Amino acid sequence: MIDLRSDTVTKPTPEMRAAMAAAEVGDDVYGEDPTVNRLQDRAAELFEKEAALFVASGTMGNQIAVKVHTRPGQEVIIEERSHIYNYELGMAAVLSGVTFRTVNSGDGSGHLAWHEIAGAFRPKGSDHSAETGLICLENTHNFGGGSVMTAAHCEEICGNARDLGVSIHLDGARIFNAAVAAETPVADLARYCDSVQCCLSKGLGAPVGSLLVGSREFIEEALFWRKRMGGGMRQAGVIAAAGLLALEESPKRLYEDHANARRLAFGLAELSGISIDAEKVVTNIVIFDVSGTGRSGPKLCCELKEQGVLASGFGNSVRMVTHRDVSSGNIASAISALKRILD
Repeated sequence: MIDLRSDTVTKPTPEMRAAMAAAEVGDDVYGEDPTVNRLQDRAAELFEKEAALFVASGTMGNQIAVKVHTRPGQEVIIEERSHIYNYELGMAAVLSGVTFRTVNSGDGSGHLAWHEIAGAFRPKGSDHSAETGLICLENTHNFGGGSVMTAAHCEEICGNARDLGVSIHLDGARIFNAAVAAETPVADLARYCDSVQCCLSKGLGAPVGSLLVGSREFIEEALFWRKRMGGGMRQAGVIAAAGLLALEESPKRLYEDHANARRLAFGLAELSGISIDAEKVVTNIVIFDVSGTGRSGPKLCCELKEQGVLASGFGNSVRMVTHRDVSSGNIASAISALKRILD
């Protein structure tokens, strides 16, 4: 099978497996796992933040951030297609007691302009409306087709939010993809955010884990919420060792995934019934409209599976994600499989 469902399906490299087997470990709940500590220190260094926390998943990292930054009864401003809002099982309501005010990005990228955020902002003091307690951003934006928010764009939002006394959390699950595409260090893309979550288990290829970075005070409180959520993983150095390699080595090859995604996008654009603006594909996510084929996204994915290609369908669209375990030859095969279905 050519698996284009997500970059979460990557397998650990032989080097990661060797590092995991040889990892020096301790009890991380006591703060004594040296490999976890090295991973956290390295993440803080890369993002130029004071501290970092190793967590089990991106969802855990995002939801801890929402909890630390808000108090019950507040509202979170967020783009309507964002992962935190749509794909984290309503955990913000369960854990943090907050609601979301969703906003549609006018340009379709998933990245809100400040005037769009300002229009949704609710100040303190109303006896009818929940006050805005947090603004959440996403970079790259999954359902914006892997679109990239620039450092300048993020800085503008953070500066205006700071003037209003509101924190910014960045869901940077694929921020290293954004950094490679923008030729900008991750520290610059997230410099003015109060907290950032990044995944080790997507394009970076580690088998499990994410990182939450921010101020020392923020991370100290986040540590308690990680424990409350069952995230004390004891001898976690076994998986942190793979995360260290993911941080250091994997960003160097992400450009290959981006090149394969563009190769895929331009190939899809030539097929009858497929609608996609291939020029907008800049990272590793390719989303295309299939309504012209007379099929729904899920229906077309079922037919693709019979041809040996896995993809994700929703509504009239299909998403394909390139990653380390997909070659340029696999891309050509996937395009050929879709062409056979549509001919």
